[in-house]
Amino acid sequence: MNSSFIIIIIFILCFHASTTISDSRARVEYLPGFQGPLPFYLETGYVGVDENEDVQLFYYFIKSESDPEHDPLMLWMSGGPGCSSISGLLYEIGPIQFELVEYNGSLPTLKLNPYSWTKMANIIFIDVPVGSGFSYGRTTLASHSTDIQLCDQTYEFMRKWFESHPEFISNPFYVAGDSYSGIPAPIITQLISDGNEAGIEPYINLKGYVLGNPLAFPEEENYKIRFANGMGLISDELYKSLFHTCGGEYRSEYIHPSNKECHRNLELYQQCIDGISNAYVLDNDCGGRIWLIKQPTQKLLKDHQSLSTFYCRIYEYMLVYYWINEASVRKALHIQKGAIREWIRCVDSNFTSILDDVRPYHLNLSEKGYRSLIYSGDHDMCIPHQSTQAWVKNLNYSVIDQWRSWKLNGQVAGYTENYSNMMTFATIKGGGHTAPTYKPEECFAMFQRWISNQPL
Repeated sequence: MNSSFIIIIIFILCFHASTTISDSRARVEYLPGFQGPLPFYLETGYVGVDENEDVQLFYYFIKSESDPEHDPLMLWMSGGPGCSSISGLLYEIGPIQFELVEYNGSLPTLKLNPYSWTKMANIIFIDVPVGSGFSYGRTTLASHSTDIQLCDQTYEFMRKWFESHPEFISNPFYVAGDSYSGIPAPIITQLISDGNEAGIEPYINLKGYVLGNPLAFPEEENYKIRFANGMGLISDELYKSLFHTCGGEYRSEYIHPSNKECHRNLELYQQCIDGISNAYVLDNDCGGRIWLIKQPTQKLLKDHQSLSTFYCRIYEYMLVYYWINEASVRKALHIQKGAIREWIRCVDSNFTSILDDVRPYHLNLSEKGYRSLIYSGDHDMCIPHQSTQAWVKNLNYSVIDQWRSWKLNGQVAGYTENYSNMMTFATIKGGGHTAPTYKPEECFAMFQRWISNQPL
């Protein structure tokens, strides 16, 4: 084989590799429902991971609206597990959101979000695990995953993403998410840290992580009782009786059947919170968490066609179904045809949770000196702020800035405490399970101050 032929083969292989990367991502300049060109940089794409790249992870990338060359880069994961990251983009921290108007059959309209975190950070919104959002597996085996695989695949995703986006390799990097993402986020952060120490390329400029109302350990369920009592949802008498008869353990599957008094008290507790929205206890009860359930779009519309837009928050979550399943929207987002039939906001199948306690990871990351922001909406009963504060304190680091209020526009926006391990804990007054959804201005101010190394 002569040298010129070898050079031609190498060129073909290199060209194929480069086109594979470039073809998997594309800029989005217009979105159906938004008037005019997007005033920010939006890119979507797929990154193949795992053996033979049979797992195709979909992402939305938005450049910082301030200084993208130097501003932090953040990877954002939504909870569930199995919820599309567009939940974070459209309902929490992204630059666009839906106009809240009654759905009349036309394409929902979009508007700018003045409190987008992309005003001071570059953000990658990734659909993980495989099967969530527009991420998919090419084989039956690849379409199933565990939380351990989720972490490994996300770490591989980031390494490959940086290979195709080398201009961001020196930007400060943070892993972020809320709700269930409290489980994989610290593990992924640890994998990146370990990879850097092992000399794995590319070196990622890891600085820390950000978590909102995060799942962290199994006993969090028990704090719902304490939360309900503090919110006046159950009486002091029932709270004391529960503690006395159940011994501090309130998950019925762990209570022996012979402990009839405990089970009776738990039934009374359930009766008291019946009709209360766990995600935000001040919300009206409009079908609970149906927006998390795998439901076809038309069935959602039929089941909730009589609900008023402004009476039920669930209507906000339904708008994305009507929007993202439109052919014009999928085309604009460069979605691969045939990969996903109908987009579902949260998928609850093909995923297995193995890990349920990530406190050791928080401890390891703290010892390595990474920064962290842990925040909680204080009206969330899914993962109450008391449980989050409990495991934060359980890390046993000294307090360097004692519990105090933090303010916005002269008003109390929440409470915060700082620890010697560079961890900041903050509550959002009046916030729910996904705090930026309910208190966008307050969460914007919190993140802006923290990412700028300023006190809350």
